[in-house]
Amino acid sequence: MQAVSRTSGPVQSQAAGDPTRAKLLKAAGRAFAERGFYATTIREICMRAGTNVAAVNYHFHDKIGLYTEVLQQSVRAKHFESIRDAFDRSAPPEETLRAVIRMRLQGMRSGTVPDYQFRIMAHELAQPTPVMSRMINKVSRPIYQRFLELVGKIIGLPTDHEKTRMCVHSIMGQIFLYVLAAPVLVRLWPELDMTPAQLDRIADHISDFSLAYLREVRSAHQRMPRVVRGKRR
Repeated sequence: MQAVSRTSGPVQSQAAGDPTRAKLLKAAGRAFAERGFYATTIREICMRAGTNVAAVNYHFHDKIGLYTEVLQQSVRAKHFESIRDAFDRSAPPEETLRAVIRMRLQGMRSGTVPDYQFRIMAHELAQPTPVMSRMINKVSRPIYQRFLELVGKIIGLPTDHEKTRMCVHSIMGQIFLYVLAAPVLVRLWPELDMTPAQLDRIADHISDFSLAYLREVRSAHQRMPRVVRGKRR
């Protein structure tokens, strides 16, 4: 296992627009998504990018600096901005939920930003790095909080209620299944083709499936005597 440097982030290179830097980021994103931080070597990344090790040192200082920039690049992507924008809709909560689910699945469409962040997250769950904690606090936690607020409005429970969190996690789990396990799903269901039309049908299914349960939770909560509402947190 390679040692993790104490470097907090990438070096601020004056050559930010250098094509070599762009090649390294693209190659590193694919390598880290496939193999994770610890199993990926600088040499492997450089071979994919057609560069030498010195280029990594020049642009990013070291491997963890390169890794940090890959994650920061993914969360700066227009796709993730669109997900955040979907939460800001003035539409009713149920319509907003549909928009958020659809927007997230659109990231899997051919020609869009590679879905590096979620595949890298799978490796992080197995072998955490210091970088991911910072990224979770910066990006994932705010989106997660918005998700809790949205689902809380639909079911009529506080954001910190246990049921609200479990409902959010269930919706996230359905989305992550298609994002993270697509290669397995294609083998189990050979006819599955992640075309834009298919992804829209998947998004509609997840929305319909989830909303049916959320409405039942809301109805059950409304039928519950007031004295016992909101007890479990």
